[in-house]
Amino acid sequence: MSYMLIPLGLIIIVFFMIVYMASRYKRCPSDKILVVFGKVGSGRSARCIHGGGTMVWPIVQDYAFLSLTPMTIGIPLKNALSMQNIRIDVPSSFTVGVSTDPGIMTNAAERLLHLGFKEIEQMAGEIIFGQLRLTVASLTIEQINQDRESFLDSIRKNVEPELNKIGLYLINVNITDISDESDYIESIGKKAAAEAINRAKVDVAEQEKAGAIGQAEANREKEIRVAENVAESEKGRKRAEADQRIFVHAQEATAVGGENKAKADIAGVNADLAIKEAEALQRGEVAKRHAEVEIQKAQYLAEQERLTAAEVVKEEIEKRKIEIAAEAEAERSRRTAKGRADAVLAEYEAEAKGLRQLLDSKAAGYQALINSCSGDARAAATLLMVEKLEEIVEKQVEAISKLKIDKITVWDSSGGSGMGSSTANFVSSLIKSLPPLQEVAAMAGVELPGYLGSIKKDRAAAESDKSENKQVPSV
Repeated sequence: MSYMLIPLGLIIIVFFMIVYMASRYKRCPSDKILVVFGKVGSGRSARCIHGGGTMVWPIVQDYAFLSLTPMTIGIPLKNALSMQNIRIDVPSSFTVGVSTDPGIMTNAAERLLHLGFKEIEQMAGEIIFGQLRLTVASLTIEQINQDRESFLDSIRKNVEPELNKIGLYLINVNITDISDESDYIESIGKKAAAEAINRAKVDVAEQEKAGAIGQAEANREKEIRVAENVAESEKGRKRAEADQRIFVHAQEATAVGGENKAKADIAGVNADLAIKEAEALQRGEVAKRHAEVEIQKAQYLAEQERLTAAEVVKEEIEKRKIEIAAEAEAERSRRTAKGRADAVLAEYEAEAKGLRQLLDSKAAGYQALINSCSGDARAAATLLMVEKLEEIVEKQVEAISKLKIDKITVWDSSGGSGMGSSTANFVSSLIKSLPPLQEVAAMAGVELPGYLGSIKKDRAAAESDKSENKQVPSV
């Protein structure tokens, strides 16, 4: 029994494998392209199949379809410049579709897969619009309007290679109508119509001339034959009755008369023909002159439009250059001013930061000094004053040391006995006039310690009275 179960299990496994493999075999409809992507080979991004089918391996591969249904795209091209700088409208419609060429199919798989019809139409429309405008710019109005087949070939040569780059190819081009604002195309039509009318008039005149000449020749031949028959008849009838000479003269006179009559008829016909030819030539010349005048007017208007357009474009370019230069100068000025302002601001911020650090350092030093004096601010101030005493004494000594005693002359009106005595008194008084350290400290609100000495009150008062009563010497 167990031996029978083993083959049955193998059959079931094989059956499910066949079903699974069949589900992974993908067939491509005729109106689509099967795109297999994933691991499809070295250096390839996708494998495209049109018709038939292929295996799509799980995990490493996946697939999608590209539709081959054609798309019709309307291109309402307006105001396109031709080679003659004349703006024309070329409304047209283009029918495009995904190509089945192997190389172009790969481009379609890389650029159009998973895009909708609207997105593909928009992309193709932009490509066609630019290439159609480029084609119009490379041709004249006459080439575009008169030789439509060459115009369509030029469009195909410019548009189709660009569509191939995204996987599309051009099926059909339909130019509905071509028009321009300056009526240049209408003027060309009028010119062609005038030329055709003139040619027809000339042909009619030529045919009338040929008919008149033929009719005149027929009449002449007729009259000559009639005259000959009459002459023969008369000759036969009178031959027996008239003398040979009379008959000959009579026949000659008759012949001359017939010839003269025939010549007169021919001259009349020729005169009528010359008149008709002159009238036809006159009408043809008049029509030709009118057509030339119209053509010159059209050329003048077209040239005037071209020069005006060129001048407007030149002025617009100059205007844009001036605007761009002004904007660049304004931007440069703004950036320069901003840079200067940032530099000044940075300088002031640095100075403020340095001053603040200096003040913070002094405040911290003063606080540490007060703390070292057990919180006694007066003692701290005394210590600071003591530190400055040396500097104060140095300044006083420097002031006196720079005096040139030998250059000083003192006039003493108090009756002193000698010049030297007066000068010595002046120097002594000058030294006494320097403020003592105790007074300087007192003015600062600081009381110096006792070991630096003190000033007696009565001596200070006496010196003060003496200085008031003494006359100030002049140098």
